[in-house]
Amino acid sequence: MKTIVISAVNIVEAGPLAILRDCLHYLSQLAASGGYRVVAVVYKKELADFPNIEYIETQWPKKRWINRLWYEYVSMKKLSEEIGQVYLWFSLHDTSPRVKAVRQVVYCHNSFSFYKWSWRDIRFAPKIVLFSIFTKYIYALNISANKYLVVQQDWFREAMIRNFNFCAEDVIVAKPEQRAFVKPELGEDEVDSYSFLFPASPNSHKNFECLCEAVALLESREDVPEFKVYITISGYENAYTQWLYKKWSNKGSSLQWIGFQKRDELFQLYKKVNCLVFPSKSESWGLPISEFANYDKPMLLADMPYARETATGSKLTAFFNPDRPDWLAEHMRRLIKGEKTCLAEIESVEIKQPVVTEWSALFDILLKERDENIAGR
Repeated sequence: MKTIVISAVNIVEAGPLAILRDCLHYLSQLAASGGYRVVAVVYKKELADFPNIEYIETQWPKKRWINRLWYEYVSMKKLSEEIGQVYLWFSLHDTSPRVKAVRQVVYCHNSFSFYKWSWRDIRFAPKIVLFSIFTKYIYALNISANKYLVVQQDWFREAMIRNFNFCAEDVIVAKPEQRAFVKPELGEDEVDSYSFLFPASPNSHKNFECLCEAVALLESREDVPEFKVYITISGYENAYTQWLYKKWSNKGSSLQWIGFQKRDELFQLYKKVNCLVFPSKSESWGLPISEFANYDKPMLLADMPYARETATGSKLTAFFNPDRPDWLAEHMRRLIKGEKTCLAEIESVEIKQPVVTEWSALFDILLKERDENIAGR
């Protein structure tokens, strides 16, 4: 029986938690079929509780970065020895711990090493600035111990190959699984003034200020008809959103501060609004883009590598400089007035192998035995 260890002590929310849950859901089924023992090292079992999996819970590493580094590069080696002979050690959160295993793999989803931070980040999110400065060094620690790197997009793969001298065939693009989608019928009662939506967490790298300023520019013009812009923050979450609310909440009635939306509520908004706006400056994927693309409605996206790749195959899309609210405002003005000349279909681009879209295909690669010196590179 081969032992698979999933390391995820730092994962507690958002996209990484969804990845952990999907991963353990698949491995739970794999373990039930026999032949594999699965051990998950997690913050709390209740975050991703599945049968046929052994859990090791620990909260200490997440309390401080120094704790995390000690646990990854000192404590985990002893833990791997206590678990027994490990065939595959799969770290789901960027770091490559020092462990005893036949094969080691790391999932790289933190794109902050390529993020160009601003003074607002220093003021409102200094941790993001530190991440952007030090992530590449954290990635580099023991990265050569890995047989494979796993990323979500091809542009990220190319960056990791350049920065860490990995072979292209050893960096796997694992696209998020696309769940079955039934395109809804839109009712006539849903047609109101032209509406936009930006669904995102209340973090400074999401670049809400670009959209807020674009709204202010449009409201200052007399030739722009009534419109609505829904943003999924309330203005009270943290210092960043408080600053946004103080600066732009009194500019007019177009900006709607609707706060956090549950998944079913968000899909109702997808159905209701006319256009998605996504000015974020850093994403590992950009899930709202691929979700909203199913509706064949206009999308205005930051001209960033993640957005261009996520939007491939979409039919009504335009890109703007995320540092130029006036560019975004002009795209929005045209759509409000019924002009769609700025929109285009984004051609699908074939990604070189290895690329997978399901966990089963990913683990087929990770668990495949080869006659080679895995530790040597």
